[in-house]
Amino acid sequence: MTSRDEELRPLVDDCVHCGFCLPTCPTYVLWGEEMDSPRGRIHLMGQHLEGEPLGLPMVEHFDRCLGCMACVTACPSGVRYDRLIEQTRAQVEREHSRPAGERAVRELIFRLFPYPRRLHALRGPLRLYQRTGLDRLVERTGVLERLSPALAAMERLAPPLGRAPRLPERVAARGGRRATVGMLTGCVQREFFPGVNAATARVLAMEGCDVVIPRGQGCCGALSVHSGRQEEGLRFARRTIAAFESVDVVVVNAAGCGSVMKEYRELLAGDPVWAARAEAFSRKTRDLAEFLVELGPRAERHPVPVTVAYHDACHLSHAQGIRVQPRALLAGIPELTVREIADPDICCGSAGTYNLLQPEAAAQLGDRKAAGVRDTGAELLVAANPGCSMQIATALRRRGEEIAVAHTAQVLDASLRGLGRGPLFR
Repeated sequence: MTSRDEELRPLVDDCVHCGFCLPTCPTYVLWGEEMDSPRGRIHLMGQHLEGEPLGLPMVEHFDRCLGCMACVTACPSGVRYDRLIEQTRAQVEREHSRPAGERAVRELIFRLFPYPRRLHALRGPLRLYQRTGLDRLVERTGVLERLSPALAAMERLAPPLGRAPRLPERVAARGGRRATVGMLTGCVQREFFPGVNAATARVLAMEGCDVVIPRGQGCCGALSVHSGRQEEGLRFARRTIAAFESVDVVVVNAAGCGSVMKEYRELLAGDPVWAARAEAFSRKTRDLAEFLVELGPRAERHPVPVTVAYHDACHLSHAQGIRVQPRALLAGIPELTVREIADPDICCGSAGTYNLLQPEAAAQLGDRKAAGVRDTGAELLVAANPGCSMQIATALRRRGEEIAVAHTAQVLDASLRGLGRGPLFR
């Protein structure tokens, strides 16, 4: 038995197969299949530890898992399904040979999305593609869907692209300085939702923070780690740690990124060079909402007369346990009303690269979430993860409906600057 197997065995044995996870698991909710539930997948992990090879049927069940961690929240036995699925996916990538077409799609995804400069180079052609109406023609003909469902999913999910404001390396605090923080700009967030980063920096500055935005930062490794590409993810993690070692707090505005950055301490625990640095880094990582609530409000809140539906991103609510803080920030804005979405703990289907690699299941979950958003009657959807924003907006468009989408940072920004609701609907 390998050292990895020795780590997995007690984690597998922690599961008592009670079934509390079943109603929280998105794929079990969709299909009612035992092997597409957390306890079913843990049973398959146990079989693999006993010598069963990672054949296609077993791998398919692991691939269908979103890694949303709702089962971790629901489990009364404290089963570390997060560690189990990450380690199992790493084994899949080492031991299982995927078909050539699937390998090509995965290689495209991981050679593009974790690299902001490559995404930036794509912005120009993608903006032209959208502005000329070629995107609508491609959608009507279905040519991309026939060529590759994954490529079609990428095309559908791309948000409308405007100009990308360039952030300086330092944004000075307004008034007396209360803290100095580093800010992760991310990959998809940086290139597809640059307004979120700009709003985040402004809000932090208006609340009295000097905001440091290191030029040397890149991908945090979340997409790679959550997809079993551990060595690749660890390279990104080490670079991120080095980029932010000069600051006392690292603020993150994307749920998936914050989740993995808080996990660096576990991922690098066996690395004698990086273990202590990773531990220190994870301790000082904060989600934006988490940090602002800890800091306390100072800047005046102005009215934003709008009704919003707040969406719980899985890697914020389940992986980080952050549910109260975003709602508290929104509740502090005069004239803003928050409405809850039905089944908030069921994933929207984004889940990192899931909506690219499992587009049919992702679409079913997206449709469920879109229906829940519509039923709130809200004018604005607020989410704290770029993947969720794209996924739910796409699902709503598929239903012939539109809703404005904003990050918590953008709503706060509108309030602190006294801009009312206008900027949130542009």
